[in-house]
Amino acid sequence: MSRVRWRTRTRSDFDAGELNMRIAIIGAGPAGLAAAYDLTRPEAAAGTTGSTAVSHHVTVFEAAPTVGGLAAGFKAPHWDWTLEKFYHHWFASDAAILGLIKELGWGDQVLFSRPVTAMFHDDKFYAFDSAMAVLRFPGVPFIDRVRCGVMALYLRLTPRWQSLEKVTADAWLRKWLGPRGYDTLWKPMLIGKFGEENLSLVNMAWFWARIHARTPRLGTFQGGFQAFMDKLADVVRVQGTEFQLNSPVTGVTPLPNGQLQVETASGFTPFDAVISTSSPALMARMVPALPSAYADQLRALKSLGAVVLVLALDRPLTRRIYWYNLPKEAGFPFLALVEHTNYMSPDHYGGDHIVYCGDYLEPTHRYFQLSQDELLDEFLPSLTRFNPEFERSWVRQAWLWKTAYAQPVPPVDHSRSIPAIRTPVKGLYFASMSQVYPWDRGTNFAVEIGRKAAKIVQEDLGR
Repeated sequence: MSRVRWRTRTRSDFDAGELNMRIAIIGAGPAGLAAAYDLTRPEAAAGTTGSTAVSHHVTVFEAAPTVGGLAAGFKAPHWDWTLEKFYHHWFASDAAILGLIKELGWGDQVLFSRPVTAMFHDDKFYAFDSAMAVLRFPGVPFIDRVRCGVMALYLRLTPRWQSLEKVTADAWLRKWLGPRGYDTLWKPMLIGKFGEENLSLVNMAWFWARIHARTPRLGTFQGGFQAFMDKLADVVRVQGTEFQLNSPVTGVTPLPNGQLQVETASGFTPFDAVISTSSPALMARMVPALPSAYADQLRALKSLGAVVLVLALDRPLTRRIYWYNLPKEAGFPFLALVEHTNYMSPDHYGGDHIVYCGDYLEPTHRYFQLSQDELLDEFLPSLTRFNPEFERSWVRQAWLWKTAYAQPVPPVDHSRSIPAIRTPVKGLYFASMSQVYPWDRGTNFAVEIGRKAAKIVQEDLGR
């Protein structure tokens, strides 16, 4: 590995009127790309320190061969569009990412529609994505449906979530919906999402955020999320950012001169600041110099992994419904079935009909050890419950995607446990989906926290 010489850098090292700092970003997902965009765009740099123009050299390190992070996609040879490995969509209320897209002038490439979401009851599926759909749902008595509607309206209208994080979603929903409505409607979904073992942990502020901000209209980018990520990376690259793909960072070490040394398989490189967008567990391992109190905060953040089996079928599995919420107590082997081509046309995918079978699971769950063929054997028999005529011969192709870090688990009073973006190590910053609370993980809040981290870095380096 290469040796690095370092010395203390001062303003005199740079041209008059320009302070040029080297910044590393770990991770080329939405947060990392948004941070790189803000740190290198000329109009943002010019206003950082008043009349002094600040230009930063940014290097983005990414372990994968492409940008995108958990929003990355893939593409079969006969498809026109890419497809997300882990199903994604935007809500009409996603101000951060839609604002960035508008800023970039790409608003005409955002496509919105209103697909149908369904709830399972008595071996049938019922629409459950509007007030009228809830009132028509036969799974609970009418009075409980009314209570559900009133509760949803309250959560939509109240701007305050702080008191809700002091109680679990399980306790709050059971109290205000009653046991019949809760046990039928939301308890199965909470268990499916977080597991029985976490039902007594997840706080109500997380549930509030899902109801408060989400919309029935869902959006995507023309060409898929990977097309958006690639376009954003191209802009960032033109602005001067260097990308090192296939380059996992194995360590970050403070140097005596105040810089931070980033270690990869290629060697060691010094930087004036480092933004990590990794998982909390990886962050704790990468930076042994973190004070124990902050490192303990990182290690205490609980999260689940995800296993997603993507199927390309030669015909539709179902009609009209996009998203199926599935109670595991009813014998389904996964949490959700998402028929993507009931949302976006199969014409974008060479006529293939795309179905996701997805689940959030503890990283120790046996699904993480199963091969694609083994999971096909596990999952495919359940598809006859959606269409009795389904046969395995309908499957043209399949892809299996797994990640150990996909869904943060927010316990009671979680706001007290969130690590600050500015870590105790000078020049080191952490921006992850575990810190967007009370909001749920997603590309919108990844962009928001990435831009927030960039602003903090600009403020610190401009002093």
